[in-house]
Amino acid sequence: MVTTTDIGRIRNIGFIAHIDAGKTTVTERVLFFTGRIYKIGGVDEGTTAMDWMEQEKERGITITSAATTAEWKGFTVNIIDTPGHVDFTAEVERSLRVLDGGVVVFDAVAGVQPQSETVWRQADKYNVPRLCFINKMDRVGADFHRAIGTITHRLHANPVAIQIPIGQEDEYRGTVDLVDEKSWIWSDESGDAPKEGPVPEELIEDFRIYRAAMIEKIAETDDDIMMKYLEEEEISNAEIKSALRRATIGNKIVPVVCGTALRNKGVQPLLDAICDYLPSPLDIPPVVGKHPKTGEEIQRSPDIEEHFSALAFKTVSDSYIGRLVYFRVYSGKAVAGSMVFNANKGRRERLGRIVRMHAQHREDSEAVYAGEIAAAVGLKDTSTGDTICSQDYPIVLETITFPEPVVSVAIEPKSRADQDKLTEALIKLSDEDPTFRIRYDDETGQTVMSGMGELHLEILVDRMKREFSVESNVGMPRVAYREAVSIPAKGVGRFVRQTGGHGQYGHVVVEIEPGAPGSGVQIIDKIRGGAIPREFIPSAHKGISQALLTGPLSGFPVIDVKVTMVDGSFHDVDSSQISFEIAGSMAAKDAVNRARPKLLEPVMSLEVVTPGEFLGEVLGDLGRRRANIKNIEGESDTQVVQASLPLGESFGYANALRSLTQGRASYAMEFDNYQEAPQSLVST
Repeated sequence: MVTTTDIGRIRNIGFIAHIDAGKTTVTERVLFFTGRIYKIGGVDEGTTAMDWMEQEKERGITITSAATTAEWKGFTVNIIDTPGHVDFTAEVERSLRVLDGGVVVFDAVAGVQPQSETVWRQADKYNVPRLCFINKMDRVGADFHRAIGTITHRLHANPVAIQIPIGQEDEYRGTVDLVDEKSWIWSDESGDAPKEGPVPEELIEDFRIYRAAMIEKIAETDDDIMMKYLEEEEISNAEIKSALRRATIGNKIVPVVCGTALRNKGVQPLLDAICDYLPSPLDIPPVVGKHPKTGEEIQRSPDIEEHFSALAFKTVSDSYIGRLVYFRVYSGKAVAGSMVFNANKGRRERLGRIVRMHAQHREDSEAVYAGEIAAAVGLKDTSTGDTICSQDYPIVLETITFPEPVVSVAIEPKSRADQDKLTEALIKLSDEDPTFRIRYDDETGQTVMSGMGELHLEILVDRMKREFSVESNVGMPRVAYREAVSIPAKGVGRFVRQTGGHGQYGHVVVEIEPGAPGSGVQIIDKIRGGAIPREFIPSAHKGISQALLTGPLSGFPVIDVKVTMVDGSFHDVDSSQISFEIAGSMAAKDAVNRARPKLLEPVMSLEVVTPGEFLGEVLGDLGRRRANIKNIEGESDTQVVQASLPLGESFGYANALRSLTQGRASYAMEFDNYQEAPQSLVST
């Protein structure tokens, strides 16, 4: 029987970072040292436990988040290893939504990188406490203190070193624990347990300085420690640890540890820090949701005696057992074979098998309890973001929001025989991935699929070929432009048809104005005095929404607008829902045309790291691509260029950058915002 004490010893954590910072390597070592696996795999060889997809093994990158469970000193650590590439940001988003804590992995040479900032913002969004692991301390150019400095300056965080390294670069051999006042020394790379000892003589002075700085930062977040600190009383290590845990869970402090996972150094103290400082489900405030019918706010505590509630955060098509739904239990318990209620869709479903995941391997379980993460077989209608709960005590938890796709390609089967298989594959993949969209373009007669980037779509096409045996032709990538309005305007929609019997009559007047960037589409009802009967308002609303899906310039959706229904009229006999839907659509189109429509293009945030000798060529190429250079920083012979670049100009940039810099430069890019496109693009 699971007790409250057991829940208190659960840690639901995720490894998050920029691509190539070493998340999967860290996860692999954690699994090895906890006894979950018995042989260490390598990312370069494609033999890690968590990167199990063929595409991951070939490319040496994580594509899909993988879940597993490990045991460490009496604690159950549920781990999700997430991708670092920006094209797979949805995997990070949905993982952070259900995790209690995060371990952010940084490269000791590069420090904070572009995708580090993205995942940090995502963790802030869900208020996830985290600790930092400065990895690759053995690399040439590794600098622990500079890496911490980049966390302070670029992430505006409050990092606190709770360890300092013993040696750096090829001389890195251990760490000093500032809390417990001891050292850990690793003899070699074999993975043996580290040797515990006193603080080395040569580091006594550094130890005192950094321990005093740590205590001072902790005191700033804790009144009891502050009083003792000011009165120069003795503060015990247990008190420091307790206060540091409270400050970490309260997101006031981010503890920082270090190591080199590839050389098997620093992983055991990292595991200790995860258990000591990151929250259990009991440390997180009760989850808040709403009643599906009344909208009343409801709280659920992480208690097995509570009514069952869980959030589905991922769906996977498994070739052996069908559709798997990953879910996090927030309260109560669920038993295999029992009936649950999908509160979002209002349907009952049978929770067939419950399985605990270790990457793609499954272990059957009879039940799952509050605070745990598992997967279920048999939930046919449950999708990402849905709440499953007890039917007698329904609740809808906050769902997961995902970014809109920015790149589209047309796809068609190579033969007629593949048409049905292609449709099935596209539906299954879009069910798994909320940032993958499919639509049929009536004008061109093509199936268009949209995603977060070229790599994202390339991986999906490869998966169709391997997993669904579908051969397809794929067009060139196209940019997902948007349209917006420049000025306020009024639009009138009057739909009148007279036929032999009942006619059709609908009349809607709307006012449109530009909205704030990122505000989407807002439709407001200000109809007064019964000008339009209440039963026709939803139809007019629907017509306006549909009209805004196709803009007047290039047929792209209109975004960031505020549409207000202000007036209209109706006919006692001839008015109907369809007539007001058409009138609403006509009014919206009229208003957009009068409001000086403009084309918006997606603009990417770009960071290029290049040797100084190639800086001129890199800047010249960016200039030709309409890039806006924001900042150039130099570190020794390396130059870091920060810029914004229109997505349409970014295709093929990887190959161009390699050619310009003899393959020595690297870059990272992520979607930033939409900006007005130049007139030359509108005319084409």
